[in-house]
Amino acid sequence: MSTAPYGIDLLAFAPHPDDVELFCGGVLIRSAQLGHATAVVDLTRGELASHGTPEERALEAEAASRVLGLSVRENLGLPDGFIAPWSGCADPAGCGGASQLARVVEVLRRRRPEIVLLPWVEERHPDHVAAGVLLTRAVFFAGLHKFKTEPASDAFVPRALLYYEMRQRMRPSFIVDTSAAWERKAQAIACHASQMTRRPGEAPTLISSSRALGAIEARDRYHGSMIGAEFGEALRSAATLGVVDAVAHFRANPFGEAHAFEGLL
Repeated sequence: MSTAPYGIDLLAFAPHPDDVELFCGGVLIRSAQLGHATAVVDLTRGELASHGTPEERALEAEAASRVLGLSVRENLGLPDGFIAPWSGCADPAGCGGASQLARVVEVLRRRRPEIVLLPWVEERHPDHVAAGVLLTRAVFFAGLHKFKTEPASDAFVPRALLYYEMRQRMRPSFIVDTSAAWERKAQAIACHASQMTRRPGEAPTLISSSRALGAIEARDRYHGSMIGAEFGEALRSAATLGVVDAVAHFRANPFGEAHAFEGLL
């Protein structure tokens, strides 16, 4: 296990360049607002998307990053539609080059995030499912000293691994109050105009539907209602969460108090 200091406070992985904006953008914005260093690693360039070119999408991601308040964003350039959750090789030279698993392990060890956000592993989009599995494996293998990357890197284990909900319902471990982030989240999503708006002659897609943003807002309002907030985003811990002092924990946490739900029932 790593004894070196952490680098980024919170790092979110996305299968495609707009996924974090849609599904955990509020957490990223609130974390940055609270003074934490945040980052995004996009796995693919989204080249198989029905609309928009990889070049357009890169510019949109850059604009959205400024709205999210990110410290850093990078793209691994894995093949869109062909994320391989079970590919891997502990010795990249023996694989004829770095495997997808080794690529993700390398970025984890290089960025050294304290908290990692990953897409939930049950989803409608095959790339989202594959990404969730690949990333879960990578977090584990990043902590193995004998797992090799190119360039060579030291083993590293983040403090926490959290899954964010996409389109499939997930039983959350907790909800983050993102009420103060909703307007900026909507702005970040709007940066991905090639995906969110349909140009003349283009075939409709799920995300370019006129109802898409409303559905996202409704989901975030639903999650917020679960804790007595206006907006919220669901996160699921890969491990059982522990509390040292139960009294102090709930004393410092306003959510769950009876008065928090006044006016909502």
